[in-house]
Amino acid sequence: MTPIDVTGARTPEAADVITGARERIDALDDRIIGLIQERAAVSAVIQEARITSGGRRVNLSREMEVLGHYRDALGRPGTSLAMTLLELCRGRV
Repeated sequence: MTPIDVTGARTPEAADVITGARERIDALDDRIIGLIQERAAVSAVIQEARITSGGRRVNLSREMEVLGHYRDALGRPGTSLAMTLLELCRGRV
């Protein structure tokens, strides 16, 4: 397959732009995944401290703050993203 076939571009120049941009997106995705894994580890520390002190694993008021932060920064889809992120970070203790 040629770069044009792979990218769906109609010119070699556009294919080059798309290929470079996709490489950048792949690198960003790798960084995002790493940050999510780091966030999950920090969340586990918080959950463990809360549970060992007799508290609940999840703090719903804090989760509402996180949801609001993502919604304010990213609009309505930010809420869905935050929900997924919170789900990924729960229950690691």
